[in-house]
Amino acid sequence: MKSIAVYCGSSLGISEIYKENVIIFAKELVKRNLTLIYGGASVGIMGTVANTVLAEGGKVIGVIPTLLESREISHKNLTELYVVETMHQRKNKMIELADGFVALPGGFGTLEEFSEVFTWSQIGLHTKPCGILNINNFYDPLIAMINKMADEQFLHEKYRHMAIIEQDPAILLDRFNTYRSPSIKTY
Repeated sequence: MKSIAVYCGSSLGISEIYKENVIIFAKELVKRNLTLIYGGASVGIMGTVANTVLAEGGKVIGVIPTLLESREISHKNLTELYVVETMHQRKNKMIELADGFVALPGGFGTLEEFSEVFTWSQIGLHTKPCGILNINNFYDPLIAMINKMADEQFLHEKYRHMAIIEQDPAILLDRFNTYRSPSIKTY
């Protein structure tokens, strides 16, 4: 594993605990010599994770669509920045560049991006690990929803635990190294 894509917010959230834990996560990426792939912004959780990786001597690749380049204030000091035309191109480029995916706290964009890579794994378009760093129990409602989907048989049981969910960045990344994608469901 050489790179991790993160999906996260362009805001910092209300509590300092999010920023503090994202910094710990970013330092863990550098410690493991993992390249950060992210949305290319200099603000919010996105800016924090990128700035920390860069400050620690790591490599950061941003991917930002022209639509958001000025709104999200694209980061000017990255190892590499791809400016693409559409959100679809952004997501595809991030998927192409990454060996695994992590959801950090964020809003609907974060949920949409993470849901897409999770679904792609579920239908066999990739076999890369998908993880959730559950800082401050932020993702507990989503975890409950995943369990509800499985309980009600809208999510096949073998996918209930496909997302690697941890509160500790080191444990999350350790589990990425031993991840095995479940077989594709046949109907």
